[in-house]
Amino acid sequence: MTIGIVVFPGSNCDRDVRWAMEGCLGRPTRFLWHEERDLSGLEAVVLPGGFSYGDYLRCGAIARFAPVLQEVLSFAERGGPVLGICNGFQVLTELGLLPGALTRNEKLHFLCEPSRLEVQPGHCRWLGGYDACESITLPIAHGEGRYQVEPERLKQLEDQGCVVLRYADNPNGSVGNVAGLTNAGGNVLGLMPHPERACDPVTGGIDGRRLLEAVGS
Repeated sequence: MTIGIVVFPGSNCDRDVRWAMEGCLGRPTRFLWHEERDLSGLEAVVLPGGFSYGDYLRCGAIARFAPVLQEVLSFAERGGPVLGICNGFQVLTELGLLPGALTRNEKLHFLCEPSRLEVQPGHCRWLGGYDACESITLPIAHGEGRYQVEPERLKQLEDQGCVVLRYADNPNGSVGNVAGLTNAGGNVLGLMPHPERACDPVTGGIDGRRLLEAVGS
C-alpha cells in the first residue's frame, strides 16, 4: 500500500512520517505538495505535524483551503483512511472532518516531552492494534494542543466512542483529557501526540508502530 503524506509550506514532520513508514515499516509513501489534486493509487493519507503556512491567523486556518485538502476531504468522505498528527489534527478540525478546536496550551508554554496516554480504540481503524484501556507513551511537541469543544458535544463524542486517546496527566488542559479523536466512520483519526516518533527503538520507544501499521495490514 502507498501512503500519501501532505506537505504544506511550513511542514516539518513530513520526513519523520516517511522514515517511520518506509524506514521502519517498509511501506512506500508519496509526498503530496499542497497544490496537488491527484490522490490516485493511495491507500491512506497522512497530514503531518509542523507549522502549515506559518500558522498565520490560527493553526490550520489557511491550510484548510489548500487544493490537496479538497481531495482529501472527498477521500475521507468515501471512507479513505486519513490521519492528522499535531498540526494535521488542527487542520482536520478546521476542515470540519473532526469537531472542536485546538487552542493555546493552558499554561501558554510549548510542550516537548513524552506523554502517557490511554487508548480506547473502539471503531477507529487506525487503533485496531491496541487493547481497550491500554497505556502507551508517545511524544508531544506543541504550543496549541489544548482541545476545546462544548460540554454537550464532548458528551456526544464520548457516547459515540469517538474519544479514542486520552492524556493520563493532561499536560495542556484539554477538555476531557482528549488527546485524539476519530470520526463516526472510524476512518479519520486526529491526535496531538506523534506516533511517527515512536516507531524506531533507536529513538527510545515503539508504541506508535501499531498505529501506523494498522491501515492496510
